[in-house]
Amino acid sequence: MRNLLYASLLVGLIGCTTVNAQTPPSPSPSTTVISTGDGDTIRINQLGRVVTVRLACIDAPESNQPGGDEASSRLAELLPRGQAVAVRKVDTDRYGRLVGEVYVNGNSVNLQMVREGHAVVYDQYLSGCPDTRDDYLSAEQVAMDSRANFWGQPNPVMPWDWRSGSAAVEAEPTSNLPACVNSDCNCSDFRTQAEAQRVLNAYSGDPHRLDRDRDGVACESLP
Repeated sequence: MRNLLYASLLVGLIGCTTVNAQTPPSPSPSTTVISTGDGDTIRINQLGRVVTVRLACIDAPESNQPGGDEASSRLAELLPRGQAVAVRKVDTDRYGRLVGEVYVNGNSVNLQMVREGHAVVYDQYLSGCPDTRDDYLSAEQVAMDSRANFWGQPNPVMPWDWRSGSAAVEAEPTSNLPACVNSDCNCSDFRTQAEAQRVLNAYSGDPHRLDRDRDGVACESLP
């Protein structure tokens, strides 16, 4: 029994440490950055093992997409080689990568990338970060309002749409939509909810972020 318990503990140490999401984990000297890839992927050395980490709950522009190079450079600045980090494991993806939230000195690198406009909230997988969900959405709103980096371009294409080759597809000519679609729309740009809904329906991925609670209804506070 004692040997079995020891073996179980050893397996837990070799794998990525899973921590309570409500308490930011502390970096470990045994977990350090080897390199960064694009704006949401890194490699770490964890107890002598090389582990590829996909940053959870966010999506950065692709390297061949506007904002992609800037996102990659910023992540490299935040996570230089040798930087001690802590990782809260969320999942393992289909490519075998560890999906997790990366922390330095108790601060979420994932969240900082969103706050600075170098990454967007990955709606499809946001359920993996239940305790920080609102933080991600608030950080994204700050970045959008200040038109930071990725959000500084007119009609930004969401990274998942870029990968699929389906840039924001218009359901109707832009001449029939409010002028703000040529830059950035906010709920205050519309007189009625129906007007906002037309824009939401016209652009896949909701680049104007008119549906903050992701229920398919734009600007619900409007009449």
